[in-house]
Amino acid sequence: MSKFTSEAVDKYAKDLLFELSKEENTMVLNEFEIIEKNMEQIMKLPNLKETEPMTHPIELEMTLLRLDEVKDELSVEEVLSNTEHKTMENIIVPKVVE
Repeated sequence: MSKFTSEAVDKYAKDLLFELSKEENTMVLNEFEIIEKNMEQIMKLPNLKETEPMTHPIELEMTLLRLDEVKDELSVEEVLSNTEHKTMENIIVPKVVE
């Protein structure tokens, strides 16, 4: 039995500020059902609790990262010159979450 319902999918979509058609809702529910079945199979693996989680799908010998170096910086005035929507030293952006 699925933990996800049509109503829950619609609520999650609304929370993310979009709507799904009935067909899209059904498609999402079907995908969740596949994911749940796969998770059930994974949970049946022997010694799962003793298995160390992976951090990368390929075994890495050594990872070299570049050093962070400060280059030319923009002043606050230069950054704010690109917008009309500002207050003091901040850019005003539209609200995206209720």
